[in-house]
Amino acid sequence: MPAHLVAPFFLALATALALAWTLGAAARAIRQPSVLGELLAGILVGPTLWHGAIAAHLLPVAVRPYLNALATLGLALFMFAAGTELEHSLMRSQGRIAVSVALTSVLLPFALGCVLALYLAGQRPTTHTAGFVLFLGAATAVTAFPVLARILADRGLLRTRIGAIALGSAMLADLLAWSLLAVVLTVIGAGQWHALLIPLYVLAMWAGVRPLLRSLLNGAGAAAGAVVMCGLVLSCFAADWIGLHYMFGAFVFGAAMPRDPTAAAAGFVEQLRQSGGYFLLPVYFVMAGLNVDLSAMGSGAFTDLALILVTAVTGKALGTWGGARLRGLPARESWILATLMNTRGLTEFVVLTVGLQLGVLDTRMYSLMVVMALVTTFMAGPLLTVLLPGADTGIVERPQEAELPGVPRAGAGQSRHQ
Repeated sequence: MPAHLVAPFFLALATALALAWTLGAAARAIRQPSVLGELLAGILVGPTLWHGAIAAHLLPVAVRPYLNALATLGLALFMFAAGTELEHSLMRSQGRIAVSVALTSVLLPFALGCVLALYLAGQRPTTHTAGFVLFLGAATAVTAFPVLARILADRGLLRTRIGAIALGSAMLADLLAWSLLAVVLTVIGAGQWHALLIPLYVLAMWAGVRPLLRSLLNGAGAAAGAVVMCGLVLSCFAADWIGLHYMFGAFVFGAAMPRDPTAAAAGFVEQLRQSGGYFLLPVYFVMAGLNVDLSAMGSGAFTDLALILVTAVTGKALGTWGGARLRGLPARESWILATLMNTRGLTEFVVLTVGLQLGVLDTRMYSLMVVMALVTTFMAGPLLTVLLPGADTGIVERPQEAELPGVPRAGAGQSRHQ
């Protein structure tokens, strides 16, 4: 970093953190996930209002690449921590349900999204109709895996049966969605053959890296932290290189970590959880929101927005609910899963940004899809508040209090979702 940018960088970092924590606290005050406030913080100071003049002063363009670098590390650390919290026993017992929910929660909204895209493509010219149709279908099918993990942590559901099903379903659903996206990129000429290595990567992490980690960490001693960090960044590199987003590399590596709390790396992992989630992750969400420009929406866009919302919400909800019911889950739990899987947030922003950069989406369609992602994420809080108190199947039992980075344990007079 050039010397003249050091002071502006630290000032911008302090500003981003202050915005994230202030808006995150406001979101929790109205029983919303803090991530929604963090995303809105970036949108409110971004180009949507005053053509970006506020952001130009608070978060200068020259220092944003360095903030983005920190933010990228923050998301990787958070997803690693979420992976370490994944209960393997719960995943094994609920694996079939997760697979069923993942398939139906992706295929139905993908199909409906493609049908909607055919209609929208007929309303305006597009340079690549097939690419637009397939891309909009894939974008409609996305679930925001990191946002869902954050909501589960805020609600204290991470180590419950519904939490295990939701995390497993979201991970598999997004793997499928990213695979669909890889197909779309191939159709429009931007794909890579590396995507064919995704199954081999997952197999290697689970069958090779997992036992290797147990062996290395048992004898690593003080070097355990170096082993964990090197493994984490290499897993992120491998996942990103084969066309799978690096956040999945971080999560899979966390899931492969030994579960022995007395292991040499346990203390270091705890430090990563705290620094990654409480300090760096909010910066990621602010920077993601900063890239959103809703000023491109015109008055005639509301009909298209309504169609997009109905298609996205209905497809994801009915697909998830149907997959859960097919596996014998009670109706209440199935609706809770449908609510959770309807959150799109950050992952949707990542996918939409790819479409914008490749020219598959214009600014108007990109903005409409961003609003859809915000609305579907905002819906989760109120719907969960309605659905959870009446659940009588033990899904909200907390046999061991979950704690993720950025989410303090509930104390006296403080609930976890505040």
